[in-house]
Formats: sequence, structure tokens, C-alpha cells
Amino acid sequence: MLNNAEARGFVAPVVEPIARALLRIGLTADMVTLIGAAITVTTALVFIPQDNFLPAIIILLLFLAGDVIDGTMARLSGTQGPYGAWLDATMDRVADVAVYGALLWWAVEYRDTTTTVLAWIVLAGAVAISYAKARAEAVGATANGGLAERAERFIVVGIGGLLYVFGLDWAMTAALGILAVGVVITVLQRAMDVRSQLKPKPGAAGSVPPTAGAEG
Repeated sequence: MLNNAEARGFVAPVVEPIARALLRIGLTADMVTLIGAAITVTTALVFIPQDNFLPAIIILLLFLAGDVIDGTMARLSGTQGPYGAWLDATMDRVADVAVYGALLWWAVEYRDTTTTVLAWIVLAGAVAISYAKARAEAVGATANGGLAERAERFIVVGIGGLLYVFGLDWAMTAALGILAVGVVITVLQRAMDVRSQLKPKPGAAGSVPPTAGAEG
């Protein structure tokens, strides 16, 4: 789930013994991917809409930081493959929608219109960032990087939530504001990156990829 190589490298020495232990008890990498996604979704939808951020932050950060476990398990067991990568990426999107959807739900219930709009932008932006990457790869380009990748988004949400728990009532709204700007910039960065890769060169006989106009 964690997209940033730096984040993966930081936690890898800690999670490898855990990965080995899970393999010894018969769990597979795909099982851990599904379990982690289920716990993330349940935690987000149970605690965040009830204005109960502390347990949500603790559980979500533990599982998000440990998300590298499934990939480590696949590597150690020699079961790395395209299906595992697809499943992991798909469950990431499910978890993202659950977390940011829960924040939107919370904003509607407990906050003002401004916070609600910011939460909606963050939710839409998180989906658009992921879709931009997937769609770019479908037409032969890449769309990586940007100001607000997945790990950074969750770090900002976590900090905003902790400050909110400790009495700074404006903190989560501020975090959503920062993220709203960040996701918009990231979508634009990826759009410009893909455009530069796919734009026909002067004098070249460019053609539109066959899937360029398809919906998905």
C-alpha cells in the first residue's frame, strides 16, 4: 500500500521478521493484503464518522506502516507476481476511499461546509491521482510522483487528527485544506508529465493510442 520507496525502505528491516512469522503460520501475502484492507476499511468507517480519531489513527498508522508486509511475504516465499501486485493496488484504492470517505462523512456530521468541501476535494483527488497512474500505464506512459503521494497524504491526515484529538479544533480542517491543494497539484503534475510523454514530436507521424478515448 505504501507507494514511496523511501517509506518502504525505512520499515522493511522491522517487518521482515513479522513477515517470516506470518508465513510460518500458513498465511499468504494475498491473505495479509485482504486482511489489512478489511481492518483499514472497518476502522475508518467505525471510528472516524463518530468523531473518535485517536483509535482510528493508531490502528490505521499501524496497518499502513505495516502494509509492506505483504510484499515482503511475497518476496520471501517466491510468490511475487502480477496478480499480487494488482490485488495490493486494488485494495489500496478501497482503503483510500474508505478513509477519505469516512472523513467526508465526519465533516458532514460535525463540521462546516468549508471542511466538507475540502474533504470532498481530497477524496476526489486521491481517486484521480491513482486513476491517472493506471490510465497512463494503459496508454504506454508513466505517471509517478507528485506533491501528495499516498504516504504523504496519510501523514498529513494523521498529524491533523492527532492535533484535533489534543484540542486544536481547526487542525483537521487545516490538514484537509493542505491536502486539497496537494492533490490538485499532484493531478496537474501527473497530467503534464503524461502529456509531455505522449505529445507527438514535431514532424513525427503521431497516432492516438487505441485506448486513449475509452472510459474506465
